[in-house]
Amino acid sequence: MGKAVYQRQDDYDADVIAGMAAHVRALLAALGEDPDRGALVDTPTRVAKALAFLTHGMHQDPQAILASAVFEEAYNETVLVKDIELFSMCEHHMLPFFGKAHVAYVPDGRIVGLSKIPRVVDAFARRLQVQERLTVQIRDAIDAALRPQGVAVIIQAQHLCMQMRGVEKQHSMTTTSAYTGVFRDDLKAREAFIKLAIG
Repeated sequence: MGKAVYQRQDDYDADVIAGMAAHVRALLAALGEDPDRGALVDTPTRVAKALAFLTHGMHQDPQAILASAVFEEAYNETVLVKDIELFSMCEHHMLPFFGKAHVAYVPDGRIVGLSKIPRVVDAFARRLQVQERLTVQIRDAIDAALRPQGVAVIIQAQHLCMQMRGVEKQHSMTTTSAYTGVFRDDLKAREAFIKLAIG
């Protein structure tokens, strides 16, 4: 019995990848590299596939993700999903930023399957982004889908555009927040969320 051979299967548009790879090859040459050097021969295609994966959220519908698992439920206390890992790409330098999202809502007769909240975070994060917009998009998607009493989102992230270039501050953390309903209007509710989410 022969050894099983691993074959990776990628689901990419071959024409799109080829077009992107040609640009990456030209970029390598512009940087003074030799695109035909052994270790770089397949780099243009690898970079193209990586960028396609890192921005695949552009082709996802966060509202459809949420709508696929909405349930009628009389629960009316805070639902919090915290420490959701996120990875995104800064649209200004196309460098990564990464961190955690903390998302809460207070239902008003409708809840959503818990796994859909991280999926929505990914759908918005996996595209060229800025952290401020990402925070608001997550909030607004949940608010529109559930019409809850309130939504709260906090994102804490590190940005490689600040750590690797520019000001080169290695331990900086950027925190953004966005609120609707009870979390915006009731200071006690907001403070309780912040304490639960980030201490």
